[in-house]
Amino acid sequence: MANAALQSKPKEQSFDTGIDRAGMDATADALATALADSFTLYLKTLGVHWNIVGPSFFGLHKLTEAQYEDLAIAIDAIAERIRSLGHLAPAAFGDFVERSVIESKTTLASAEDMISALIKDNEAVAKRMRKAVSVAEDADDVFTADMLTARIGKHEENVWMLRAIAS
Repeated sequence: MANAALQSKPKEQSFDTGIDRAGMDATADALATALADSFTLYLKTLGVHWNIVGPSFFGLHKLTEAQYEDLAIAIDAIAERIRSLGHLAPAAFGDFVERSVIESKTTLASAEDMISALIKDNEAVAKRMRKAVSVAEDADDVFTADMLTARIGKHEENVWMLRAIAS
């Protein structure tokens, strides 16, 4: 379901860069989902960073710090791309909860559960971003497709690193 904020097209955002309005709308909607997933994963990763304990504490603390810092940069880039396409970027927890594939209702307590959840969530975000890449490619929005493709690589790298620790 499209977010009400995405349906709003500010008049000052009228321009022609070769992507038709329908393509911009579809891509902005796909990006809003990527933003919701990224923000929810950011919050969850930050929670792991704060709460992780055990023999792997230092490594996981540093790894999750690098991951949430990377996500913070990505969140801003995705939101600004939505704005570049003439839409408002969703910015409320309700928007993110409605759109995100990530389960984040309670804080996880065990290190094993935290790592498993981050693995599962990074995999889910990568899968959903592949769909968003297809939407951007269909709209001939090469910039968005490239940006999201790079993000998929980061999520796959996160899975690899988290799995290496979990083994």
